[in-house]
Amino acid sequence: MSLGDDHQSSGGYGGTGQTRTRLPDNGGDAFGGARRGGRSSSRSLITVVGVVVLLIAAIAFANRGGDDSASPDDATDKPKTSATAPSGTQPVQSGFAHDEQGAQSAAANYAVALGSANMFNKAKRDAILQALIVPSRVAGFQASLDKAYSPAFNKNVGLNEDGSTPKGYTFVSRTSPLGTKVTENSPDTATVEVWCSGLLGLAGQNSTAPVTSSWFTITTKLEWTNGDWKIVTHSQKDGPAPIPGDDKASSADEMAKAVQEYGGFTYAR
Repeated sequence: MSLGDDHQSSGGYGGTGQTRTRLPDNGGDAFGGARRGGRSSSRSLITVVGVVVLLIAAIAFANRGGDDSASPDDATDKPKTSATAPSGTQPVQSGFAHDEQGAQSAAANYAVALGSANMFNKAKRDAILQALIVPSRVAGFQASLDKAYSPAFNKNVGLNEDGSTPKGYTFVSRTSPLGTKVTENSPDTATVEVWCSGLLGLAGQNSTAPVTSSWFTITTKLEWTNGDWKIVTHSQKDGPAPIPGDDKASSADEMAKAVQEYGGFTYAR
């Protein structure tokens, strides 16, 4: 039964539960007189209710008319929409709660940072690692990722060998967490799996590496260090991936415009 399947009243229209029967118009019939008097009272009540309803409707219409007749100057005072482009101001990067939920929030947000286009820039990548990795492992992560983000890899995703974006193109690298799962947890450590979708590629005409989507799961072991969750180990595997839908792929220009107009998230959860 749907929410709209309410039980109907067993009475007649109006829910009185009685059926009105009009008796013959006989002036000497007391019951007939009573019936006629009842109908007259009902009509009076209906008239009063009708007047009230019309009055309320008139007030509502007048108010609506007042809104519609606003001056052009008033219309210009309405908030204007704007694209969610990055403001350049970095949000707080620390302060996750010292509990299981805080660990999940940290893992999801760290997935966003580690999957961003900033990782293709050496200076920005090192700054991200300094903020997210336990101090004792920062140097190891830096060395490993310096090898991973090699000139050959940069060229493979459509960038210049130094990681810069070719003129006339828009580079896309974004990770979007879809859910998290804690597989191990203790007061000061947690292992969190983050299921993600991602975009990677170069948007623009004649791109040799157009933007494609992917699905993967990141496993992050976290440790509570210096008042915040920090990454101890980080790994990634493919999937789970859904069956592709029937969406028509956007043009290179449409994709580049979307990336420029819709700023990526820094915080994910």
